[in-house]
Amino acid sequence: MSWGTELWDQFDNLDKHLQWGIEFVERYNKFVKDRTDIEISYAKQLRNLSKKYQSKKNSREEEEQRFTSCRAFMTLLNEMNDYAGQHEVVAENMSGMIFAELARYIQELKQEKKMHFQEGRRAQQHIESCWKQLEASKRRFERDCKEAERAQQHFEKMDSDLNVTKADVEKARQQAHTRHQMASDSKAEYCSILQNFNKEQHEHYYTNIPNIFQKIQDLDERRIVRIGDSMKTFSEVDRKVIPIIGKCLDEITKAAESIDEKQDTQLVIESFKSGFEQPGDVEFEDFSQSMKRTVSESSLSNNRPDGKPDSKSGKSKGKLWPFIKKNKLMSLLTSPHQPPPPPPSSTTPSAVPNGPQSPKQQKEPLSHRLNEFMTSKPKIHCFRSLKRGLSLKLGSVPEDFSHLPPEQRRKKLQQKIDEINKEIQKESDERDGLTKMKDVYVKNPQMGDPSSVAPRLAEIGQTIEKLRQESQKFEAWLAEVEGRLPTKSDQTRRQSEMYESQSSAVNNCPQDRESPDGSYTEEQSQDPQLKVAAQNEFDDEFDDEEVLTSIGTCKAMYPFEGQNEGTITITEGETLTVIEEDKGDGWTRVRRSEDEEGYVPTSYVEVYLDKSVKGT
Repeated sequence: MSWGTELWDQFDNLDKHLQWGIEFVERYNKFVKDRTDIEISYAKQLRNLSKKYQSKKNSREEEEQRFTSCRAFMTLLNEMNDYAGQHEVVAENMSGMIFAELARYIQELKQEKKMHFQEGRRAQQHIESCWKQLEASKRRFERDCKEAERAQQHFEKMDSDLNVTKADVEKARQQAHTRHQMASDSKAEYCSILQNFNKEQHEHYYTNIPNIFQKIQDLDERRIVRIGDSMKTFSEVDRKVIPIIGKCLDEITKAAESIDEKQDTQLVIESFKSGFEQPGDVEFEDFSQSMKRTVSESSLSNNRPDGKPDSKSGKSKGKLWPFIKKNKLMSLLTSPHQPPPPPPSSTTPSAVPNGPQSPKQQKEPLSHRLNEFMTSKPKIHCFRSLKRGLSLKLGSVPEDFSHLPPEQRRKKLQQKIDEINKEIQKESDERDGLTKMKDVYVKNPQMGDPSSVAPRLAEIGQTIEKLRQESQKFEAWLAEVEGRLPTKSDQTRRQSEMYESQSSAVNNCPQDRESPDGSYTEEQSQDPQLKVAAQNEFDDEFDDEEVLTSIGTCKAMYPFEGQNEGTITITEGETLTVIEEDKGDGWTRVRRSEDEEGYVPTSYVEVYLDKSVKGT
């Protein structure tokens, strides 16, 4: 099966076919280039995706890395990054092994095709010139034969005519002989050219054209084989990275299988455990005993054990245990219960001779106050958390982590101690190295000056000493926290004692504890142990309170006399520090100095909040 014998007369069609084959190779090579671009783009997108979801270097992300699900996700992202790298390898191999090679081969293919078809065209031109020469010799031979025949006829006519002279007859005979000779020469030439043409034609169609077409056939077959090899390479490039991609997928599966829900659950406990114990049972309060109280002033004054009349003042000298221990307690619990007084109708001091009366709190029975105090404990903790949260937002994080619950504080302190110990170890290693260097310098002065190391050694010593002091400070705080962590029995006993003291205070309350204005006074015979226990209990709750941060300033537009707990007295035109906004009850918490703070009516002051507070 040869193109030279089967397609000897299809030169032009073969030219078109080979041109189509080259264009097909170019189209396939463009396909490979597009596939390479897709692989590069896909790998880039995968890397960007992996980078987008990688954890940032901050404390929150580091905390998340403790969970097995987060670590598995990080493994997935890392493996996805490697997966993208394999696509880059595919793109690189396809570009170098297929696209670049095919691009060079296409150029060689075009050059070889051009050479073979130029050779074929030369062979065609040669046979066509031989054919034209044969045609010319044939026409000349035909013309000479006709001329010789006409000359012979003219001679015969002249010879048969009696009127023609002998000279004319001879002339005609000579002319006919010449024409016959020319025809004979043309015949010989035509025969020679014909034989030569037949030889050339045979050589053209049986030798030259088959050889040229065979070269073109070989060229096209090599093109087809090259396309097949390129497609095999195309698949091999992908197949080579399949094992590595499989390993990436295996690692992702392994990471997914390593997720432990129990371990993550335990980490949640370790992260948020406060160290506090659950509250114990609430003791029963027996209110069935009748409390024989009178409401007349005479009975109040006559029934007192000491016989002294009760004061009508709203502020008793000895109020119920912890409620006047610190002036800021009531402000920490809540703002004044009563709504604030309306501002004066005139802004001048003369319009309000004595100033507006401060709101008076409605006094409640002792048992109600005790119940309110007991039930408000969770609110106190919540308020403390909110206040400390605001301090954290403003950047004032306590160095001893006192804003955290005991368990979390212990972990933070331990972590800080470990970090300091690492720094100490690092500095100690550097000091040991410098000490050895100094010893070498002492033994071999030519290697260096020992005194050049002394400043650095002194600096390292000071640094180590500072770090040790820091470590001791944090260790002291850690020991304090570990010593204060309550056990279940301690917590239950503590609450039980408190509830018992509450019940005894209610059941043993005498009739004359209520003053004419509804307030309570403290008897001289009150149990001192109860007072001390309640006061210590109160101090334990509030000794660790932090000072609220300033959120702005305010200017007093009217004078105000603070007569109740939680309020302070202000004068017109006075400038104070705002530490808590109006919560909708008409009171604003202000501070005059470090130890004097309280609530004032919002309508009596003009508040200027900081921009940072307004933004929040």
